[in-house]
Amino acid sequence: MLAFTNASEKQSPTIIGAGCKLTGDIKTDHTVQIHGEVIGNITAETVVIGRGGRVVGEVKTPVLFLHGELEGPATVNTANIFSAAQMTGTLSYRTLNITGNTGLECKLQRRKDKEK
Repeated sequence: MLAFTNASEKQSPTIIGAGCKLTGDIKTDHTVQIHGEVIGNITAETVVIGRGGRVVGEVKTPVLFLHGELEGPATVNTANIFSAAQMTGTLSYRTLNITGNTGLECKLQRRKDKEK
């Protein structure tokens, strides 16, 4: 059996692997990595949607790394959007980093609220 953490560690990432499909919401204080498909909302400290990863639902996170596909709104502090990324919906952000030509077909909305 593989273990990514030991008993003294309090954090471990939630990983949805390639070929895996999850229907339901994810809420955690840690990192979520999506390499498969999630149909549901995600609230996490950091969200990574990898190449081939797909999320259909709302994402709320301080830090988003988008390499794959996101269908739905996202509320983030920092959005890191990479060349293979695709997104529809509204991206509400404080800081936006875009690398390369992306498939963004979303509304970009800069957040003016105070950081929590």
